Amino acid sequence: MRPAQAIIDLKALCNNYQLAQTISGQKAIAVIKADAYGHGSIECAKALEKNASAFAVACIEEAIELREAGIHNPILLLEGFFEESELPLIEQHHFWPVIHSPWQIVAIEKAHLTKPLKLFLKLDSGMHRVGFFPDQYEKAYTQLMATGKVAKITLITHFARSDELDCDYTQKQYQTFLQATKNLKAETCLCNSPTILAHPEVKSDWVRPGIMLYGSPPFEFPQAQAEQLTPVMTLQSKIISIRELPAGEAIGYGGCFITKQHTRIGVVAIGYADGYPRLAPNNTPVAVDGKLVPLVGRVSMDMLTIDLTNHPQAGIGSQVELWGKQISATKLASLCGTISYQLFCNLKRVPRLFAY
Repeated sequence: MRPAQAIIDLKALCNNYQLAQTISGQKAIAVIKADAYGHGSIECAKALEKNASAFAVACIEEAIELREAGIHNPILLLEGFFEESELPLIEQHHFWPVIHSPWQIVAIEKAHLTKPLKLFLKLDSGMHRVGFFPDQYEKAYTQLMATGKVAKITLITHFARSDELDCDYTQKQYQTFLQATKNLKAETCLCNSPTILAHPEVKSDWVRPGIMLYGSPPFEFPQAQAEQLTPVMTLQSKIISIRELPAGEAIGYGGCFITKQHTRIGVVAIGYADGYPRLAPNNTPVAVDGKLVPLVGRVSMDMLTIDLTNHPQAGIGSQVELWGKQISATKLASLCGTISYQLFCNLKRVPRLFAY
């Protein structure tokens, strides 16, 4: 079979979750939305379920999939509910929806529920996607509690720029949150991955590790806490062809790389249809049998080409790591003008192999 595959290190996943708990000292909601950022939500949830305080997904479809797989941990719905008709399912499965709009409060007021809900009330502290504005927030909290259908409300917001350590926007958002909630006595849920790693001044009863669970630093620069993360996914394939080319030969679509000398080219069975970025430039590093070599030529749908001139030991069947423990997904993403989140989420066609 085609040798392209993604190895998912579940032990590394569990270690990264433990790191989030250790750094924050708080209860950690493991964010496994978008199929656990391409890593496999069910398998990741099963690996974490004994230790995870809760899980977080984007929507009810993702949550129900976990329940059907036998996951009983609390599940936070980060986008809340989209229709009033979802409330019976939320009640049945003990989901924790985020409440971010006035119509959702009205829906809860009208709903016929047999037991009260646990809710997370979203403050728009400066992200400006969803949530109640600061001058609306306390009123929304009071209105929800007055329904008699709420067991508990946790106060939640999201930081827009906490990965930019030279920017004071996180502090501004934090102060906005503190001011808007000063009269409310409730648990808080504030810290995403970069906030956990680099903003100890932000106090939060619950934290929400996302990208750090998968061992990818949320920063494009060295950061002490992030250096402790272990990559979870290794994307790999093998060399399937070797070409010996003289100087002056163009390689691949568009001829964007021309050999300057006699060049030994390896062809790797992986491409953009598998999720490897088409925009990866010449000289992007890949690891062949543990040795770094440069990518050359344009990435194709199913194949890419690498320069093996300085790696004479490599041949047909040599193992190639595209990202993982040796090739940083964060650095690769930066070379391609994107982020590691997108690399992971774009993974497709490649079989995932789960290992401890």
